[in-house]
Amino acid sequence: MARRARLIPLFAAALLAMTGCAGAGALGAGEQTLVVAIVSNPQMNDAVDLSKDFEAANPGVNLKFVSLPENQARAKITASTATEGGEFDVVMISNYEAPQWAANGWLENLQPYVEGTPGYDPDDFIPSIRDSLSYEGNMYAVPFYGESSFLTYRKDLFEQAGLTMPPNPTWEQIAGFAAKLDDKEGGVAGICLRGKPGWGESLAPFSTVVNTFGGRWFDQDWNAQLTSPEFREAANFYVDLLRQHGQVGASSAGFSECGNRYGQGQAAMWYDATVMAGTNEDPESSTVVGKSGYTQAPVSKTESSGWLYTWSLAIPKVTENKQAAWNFMQWMTNKDYIKKVGSELSWNKVPPGCRLSTYEIPEYREAAKAYAQPTLDAISKANQQQTMTEPVPYPGIQFVGIPEFQDLGTRVSQQLSAAVAGQISVDEALEQAQEYAQTVGESYREKS
Repeated sequence: MARRARLIPLFAAALLAMTGCAGAGALGAGEQTLVVAIVSNPQMNDAVDLSKDFEAANPGVNLKFVSLPENQARAKITASTATEGGEFDVVMISNYEAPQWAANGWLENLQPYVEGTPGYDPDDFIPSIRDSLSYEGNMYAVPFYGESSFLTYRKDLFEQAGLTMPPNPTWEQIAGFAAKLDDKEGGVAGICLRGKPGWGESLAPFSTVVNTFGGRWFDQDWNAQLTSPEFREAANFYVDLLRQHGQVGASSAGFSECGNRYGQGQAAMWYDATVMAGTNEDPESSTVVGKSGYTQAPVSKTESSGWLYTWSLAIPKVTENKQAAWNFMQWMTNKDYIKKVGSELSWNKVPPGCRLSTYEIPEYREAAKAYAQPTLDAISKANQQQTMTEPVPYPGIQFVGIPEFQDLGTRVSQQLSAAVAGQISVDEALEQAQEYAQTVGESYREKS
């Protein structure tokens, strides 16, 4: 594979000009402020609520959270880190960014901190998750939660309709179930899928459908493949399923919107991140507690099709308060934090998919008995060998692990969303998307 380009997004300077926040590590009245940029997902919001305990145990350290929706958080964190803006002491990134940014020299090497913290136990991290955050054998980010993808479904609705969910369903079977369970008059969609633009939004589930239908973004010579028969079949299937049996407003629905709909009983099935399960089973946010079954990601031509992803914490290289930043990060990602969430909030709110020991806690095993094993199974099978039919020149399952994908993926997702909304045809969307991908592929062929 050609060496990854070290590109800084062109919009970085403009985004930084709009942030208007104080510099990281600001000092006042003898106190230290750590600025932490996170994605506003439920598990992260729980961490914000519990962070008063960290501040109490660390006098003089104040935490300031910048919590944003996924697309906005990605843009702001990327802009700040790439340009060494210094706004943040701690940033929430994923296994897409971690190895690339480590190679670029943008992140602090965490291996000395990981190994030098008694009881932190990095060997307790699920190996595939730990490895995805490493570069040249060193961890550059530590996982807060890990995930693959699977399908949840309403067991009561299936029973009422006389349907049985197989343990390893195909997408064709899921489409058939969606058609039978779709109840537009009753306000229940046959299935909920992401249609919201964003390379980390709609393209995450969509790319897994492409993979299992036999498609890929680029062949081994970096020729774009977005108009190949396999990619086209997957796109038509995904768009048709959403338009015919998906949720209302599908073109603007992401993880959060689908979670709200499913949790309020407005969808019979939902294919998304395995982390959804905790929210589905939380009485504070869900009306369908105990009514859901969980099964592996639907397939077509492959053995499995789930993705591999982890939201993690990292320290920008320019951060001045590295030890204080690490102290907070290890607090938020250690074994004691898992127990704190379970005992003080709910065992269904525990950040899943990171530590093996989490799945040995009796209270968690009981609370998560419907989805704990499916989650571990999905993560363990999340590799290119089992989820793709052809070799590819890039890392990643639900993303293409190159810097340009932030822009390319977003552009393609906008075309996909427009097709879901009925503004353009799938063929028109793919023709335009192919042009975007060809430009990127040509740049990698030139480097080979």
